Amino acid sequence: MATFNLTVNGKKQQVDVDPATPMLWVLRDHLNLVGTKFGCGIAACGACTIHLGDMAMRSCQLPVSQVGNMPITTIEGLSENGDHPVQKAWLELDVPQCGYCQAGQIMNASALLKANPDPSDEEIEAAMNGNICRCGTYTRIKKAIKEAAKAV
Repeated sequence: MATFNLTVNGKKQQVDVDPATPMLWVLRDHLNLVGTKFGCGIAACGACTIHLGDMAMRSCQLPVSQVGNMPITTIEGLSENGDHPVQKAWLELDVPQCGYCQAGQIMNASALLKANPDPSDEEIEAAMNGNICRCGTYTRIKKAIKEAAKAV
């Protein structure tokens, strides 16, 4: 066990965990931030996507010991009132079906738009590749990202 001082969603947090503990479980089990989902456990589906700094990262394979001083943002911290442009576009275009993957999709999409506020279709597809939606809402996801880009 070791003590880690983290900044999660703008708040200082301290956790005592094994250094190899994936951030997914630190967030869910120790900080009660359950919006980040467990999907596959091997960083292949994207359900566990968070921001580490400004980068989208798979939290299921990110040991807490590798976070350092980088700020962490989860779906709960993306916006106070669910009014981030990506979240608003998701609702306007009725993107989710089951919704399980959507937190990871939104976190990946918001990181994309922060890095590239006007992505082409090809850039969206490349950036979102690996975020799996078992319901197949990829067309609506792409439309929502394009809509959110207008407001970014």
